Amino acid sequence: MEQYRKSRAHSPRGFFECEGRGLKWLAEAQPQGGPRVVEVFGWGNDYLDIERVQSASPTPRAAHDFGAALAHLHDFGAEYFGEAPKGYDGTCYFGPLQDPVPMDTGTWTDAAQYYGEGRLLPMVQMGLDRGSLNRQDMEMTQAVVDALPELLGPAASDRPARLHGDLWSGNVMWTADRGHAEAVLIDPAAHGGHREEDLAMLHLFGMSYLHDILDGYQSVHPLASAFMDRMTLWQLYPIAGHCVFFGGGYVSEYRSMCRSLLG
Repeated sequence: MEQYRKSRAHSPRGFFECEGRGLKWLAEAQPQGGPRVVEVFGWGNDYLDIERVQSASPTPRAAHDFGAALAHLHDFGAEYFGEAPKGYDGTCYFGPLQDPVPMDTGTWTDAAQYYGEGRLLPMVQMGLDRGSLNRQDMEMTQAVVDALPELLGPAASDRPARLHGDLWSGNVMWTADRGHAEAVLIDPAAHGGHREEDLAMLHLFGMSYLHDILDGYQSVHPLASAFMDRMTLWQLYPIAGHCVFFGGGYVSEYRSMCRSLLG
């Protein structure tokens, strides 16, 4: 099997170990119907060795199968919201290779507390520290956090899922190297979280055959009612992250999203 080395000099401590252990943690669900995950061969302080996957075009059938497999992965579960990948006790990360930021871990049992305390507030604080967000943004975010039990509605009772954690379209590779089109997961920010986070990320920047993916998902695990109404809520965290990483138009987008939730 051909290998590929992903590397970055002077990467944050534990960055590649966290990713490698995250991939292995996600792969534990494969025998139970979970999606294919890129194989890990090893890691060091500034590199991660994984299998090289040949890119191909997706198909509606492959998308449907991926959606079903993603539901099986989520159902494989985690003990807590905020749980780190098995065997990893360092800092977890979220964001691009050139500028990852810490992602809080913990043992939350309540989805609203996890999302507010462990995701939204820390990310917006990083935006304040970097100067891309301001005190009014934090106040608006706090208002969203205070409203989370109501905003989550029936989704508040979901148990922790095993998440990819950064499931935008660029982290779902499509390949046909086994004779048929299939999805392969790469570049996770794996953790225990809410299943709707991964699904909202798939919507965020466009995804091929998204309708087929959702159909496949719901054939295995029907989503709580009004899932589409919660899309903006779950997308707040990655958009806040983009405010931290890139600033610019993402700041006005984040503010508009908060206002829509509070209106």
